[in-house]
Amino acid sequence: MKSTKLLAAVAIVAIAITAPSVGYSRPPETNVEKRDELYKKLDMLSETLLLVMQHYVEEVSTDDLVHGAIDGIMTRLDPHSSFMPPKDYKEDQVEIRGAFEGVGLEVTFRDGALIVITPIEDGPSDKAGVLAGDEIVFIGGEAVADFDLDDAVEKLRGAKGTKVEIHVRRKGEAELVAITIVRDVVKITSVKKRRIGDVGVVRITRFQRETHLETRKAMKKLLADGPLTGLVLDLRNNPGGLLDQAVKVADLYLKEGKVVSTRGRDPDQEVVYKARDDGDEPDYPIIVLINQGTASASEIVAGALQDHKRALVLGERSFGKGSVQTLFPLSDGSGLRITSALYYTPSERSIQAKGIVPDIEVGSLRPFVGGLKRAPKNMIHGMKREEDINGHFETPTKAEGGEKGVGEPEKPDNDPQLLRALELLNNWKLMRDIDRSFSGEKG
Repeated sequence: MKSTKLLAAVAIVAIAITAPSVGYSRPPETNVEKRDELYKKLDMLSETLLLVMQHYVEEVSTDDLVHGAIDGIMTRLDPHSSFMPPKDYKEDQVEIRGAFEGVGLEVTFRDGALIVITPIEDGPSDKAGVLAGDEIVFIGGEAVADFDLDDAVEKLRGAKGTKVEIHVRRKGEAELVAITIVRDVVKITSVKKRRIGDVGVVRITRFQRETHLETRKAMKKLLADGPLTGLVLDLRNNPGGLLDQAVKVADLYLKEGKVVSTRGRDPDQEVVYKARDDGDEPDYPIIVLINQGTASASEIVAGALQDHKRALVLGERSFGKGSVQTLFPLSDGSGLRITSALYYTPSERSIQAKGIVPDIEVGSLRPFVGGLKRAPKNMIHGMKREEDINGHFETPTKAEGGEKGVGEPEKPDNDPQLLRALELLNNWKLMRDIDRSFSGEKG
């Protein structure tokens, strides 16, 4: 019975490998030509799995063996191609959608305690009175001490309209505080904005499904308080996300021209993305902030604005992830992330393992917090950029072909990169005002 089940699972693996993903018109020709050879090799794989199931000293589950075999295949590729078990694939889809059903809390384990980093603004926990710094002691009457972080998050999540009671230890309170939270749809905001004088600051922390709409909304709110003399677009520690959202965000500031192009083995991956003149693109100066944690889709935006000379790029050399990943769902709810193309800036630069080099280099006092949403398995402590990852693609020498919590921006006096950007924009305004006064212009 086990053998039959295993063979069926191996057959599923074969289908997943050869079948095109949704949206692809046909599989690459190389797959068709090598299909017979592939099936012969799969016979050997199924033979191996069966021998393990029959002779290994302990019983091993079919799922563990098959998932392990797929994971082994993916680890032979580049560091950004990976297998995602059902739970990880589901989490990935949540981040792409930018919304989930639950209580709306960012939490972490610290010194053995489950601590609230922050309740998501206007989310269920925020409305129920949960505060940053609260220590969650009980969830639904069960002691948090018995959970790991994944267990705790699973207990807090649930369908819209359902309730969960938590007990928190709060600074200044002698007794535990009981809070009942009604779960709801929680939206993960990827954009924050603020105004410093006449300069707007827009921080984008990831590129999810509605990021360009959130960015447009933030710009409108900034302009509602009066005209802007400049904009700081903060892409620091932004690990990337959806390619189409990066293109649409860049398009907000560009009237025309290429934003990015992608090229891979499959002709369907050869795409050129262009900006459109929507009639509302701003004409004030823009400075883009980047650092080592600026990766993938965020590098696309920085590179496009830099190549078109629409913005000055300030900060530190970016992460250097110049590859595009495509997600393929598998039949059991798991999924594959496969590197399918490389991308190129408007001037045909590949930033793979090179990154975006800032026009003005300014160091940062803030710690580097990572250039990827999920670090590759072979990434070790101390590695900071794509070039440091074992097995990364080398920078192409010619055209050969982005992946895909919002914190409040630092105060300017604690942020040398932002301070420098504000200084440049204010000097820009001063020089423009002086020029206008000499030429007799008004306004």
